[in-house]
Amino acid sequence: MLSEFDILLVVIVMKKTMLLAIIFVGIGAICGNFLYDKAPVSVSVFSPDTTYYFLQEGVYSSKDIMQENVQDLTNKLVTYEDDKYYVYVGITLDEDNAKKIQKIYEDLGYDIYIKLVELDNEEFASNVSQFDLLVKESDATNDILTVEEVVLANYEQILGNEW
Repeated sequence: MLSEFDILLVVIVMKKTMLLAIIFVGIGAICGNFLYDKAPVSVSVFSPDTTYYFLQEGVYSSKDIMQENVQDLTNKLVTYEDDKYYVYVGITLDEDNAKKIQKIYEDLGYDIYIKLVELDNEEFASNVSQFDLLVKESDATNDILTVEEVVLANYEQILGNEW
């Protein structure tokens, strides 16, 4: 049989245990409320579009005129949209690279316009970011043009005329 002292000891231990349980539940509620308040209102499961710098040589309403004007360009991407032919000589994710490529073509006598284009393709973005490293590190015109030739071919292979 339990003595009065043992019963009193059990009651004290139970009260301490209950008090600790209440304290821990309260701390948990405060922490949970804090984290809930700091959480974003909504989280999108879709990746946002990536912005590219497309280096545009020109826009042509006639295929014959376009072919005549860009016959000397070996590196080019031609897209057809809204009854016009758009000619691009480079694609990059880096503004400094875009300006570097633009200068190369302007030194060759071409007027190049940098056009911002948003695309949603992780594979292409990953590839372009790798090619951008090569362009950034190179000062040799032929190397940069070769890299851009690969980028344009990669665009055609992955995206075609998607945008």
